[in-house]
Amino acid sequence: MTTVDRYPHPEIADLPEDLREAILQVQEKAGFVPNVFLKLARRPAEFRAFFAYHDALMLKESGLTKGDREMIVVATSGLNNCLYCVVAHGAILRVYEKKPLVADQVAVNYRKADITPRQRAMLDFATKVAAASDALEDEDFSALHAHGFSDEDIWDIGAIAAFFALSNRMAHLSGMIPNPEFYMLGRQPRQPRQPSSG
Repeated sequence: MTTVDRYPHPEIADLPEDLREAILQVQEKAGFVPNVFLKLARRPAEFRAFFAYHDALMLKESGLTKGDREMIVVATSGLNNCLYCVVAHGAILRVYEKKPLVADQVAVNYRKADITPRQRAMLDFATKVAAASDALEDEDFSALHAHGFSDEDIWDIGAIAAFFALSNRMAHLSGMIPNPEFYMLGRQPRQPRQPSSG
């Protein structure tokens, strides 16, 4: 498969100030600029709307952990064959869960992944939203209630799956390529710093 970068990135210096500041903050924190920021920056109004909704779902206080949320992204993006989101969010998932193998497992077949029964039920629901939301039934909600998810948690699970279905499709449309830095993040445990002698 050949990946085509269909829409060239704009120059950061040419962007509106708020976008430029947001991108430079990400670069300072991560050490690189994830390509999704550069790709979406070509349309500033859409960039702002996309990241406002992203942050509303992924950064708020919730019954879902940060790892849970990234797990939803990886499982549904795997279902949608989205290389960019599997690689990028897989890296974040490995970091949050402190499990170097979990993202690959979840992307390929979450039912065999090293995750909890609660997370498996969450992903059953999320993947149904991503692939067959018209088939959702009360039983799907009851299964999550049995694992302690609230109605608001269930909304979050579904909204994350739906939002990243959009993201997956925009990644395919634009030819978005994962940054090389994502591939190794979280694969090797961080070595503790050795105390300096003297």
